[in-house]
Amino acid sequence: MPTTKKLDIRKLAVTAIMGAVAALLMFISFSVPIMPSFIKLDFSELPALVASFSLGPLSGVAVCFIKNLVNLPFSTTSCVGELSNFLLGAAFVLPAGLIYKKLNNRKGAVIGSFAGAAVMGLISLPVNYFITYPVYMVFMPEEAIINAYQLINPAVENLFQALLWFNAPFTFVKGLCSVAITFVIYKKISPILKGKA
Repeated sequence: MPTTKKLDIRKLAVTAIMGAVAALLMFISFSVPIMPSFIKLDFSELPALVASFSLGPLSGVAVCFIKNLVNLPFSTTSCVGELSNFLLGAAFVLPAGLIYKKLNNRKGAVIGSFAGAAVMGLISLPVNYFITYPVYMVFMPEEAIINAYQLINPAVENLFQALLWFNAPFTFVKGLCSVAITFVIYKKISPILKGKA
């Protein structure tokens, strides 16, 4: 019993630390040329994915929650950006962690990672269409948003097309970037996170 309790406390502590790291990474965001300037790329899902693999999928989701909770006081989107970020992050790390838990090897990590990135990309469509952009449109007219996408691709006619052609693939690729970095660093840091170093 004491050993189990000690492991639980360690798991909670490491999850909290990973959440803090994720929160810091969330502050470090930048625009990419193929997307409208109001869409930023960051690597804050990286610690969540690492936590999901090393500590379990619920820890990964907890990291997503912690990073957005920490960022709430600095929100410029009436907290809808943080809600969207949490939903997409959880959609990414939960399936990735569950698959890796069932298939605990490199193949499982690859399958889980790609599945998580794909789910995140798909979930981004309803999350952005029904939650994120309706709030954004309070501050920025829909026409202005569509125009920002049309500057990149004049064929965009409506918001759903913009989200389908731009946001969903961008979200998928964003997930794959975190996957690539995770595969580089995971083997080195996993023993430390699990307390086996």
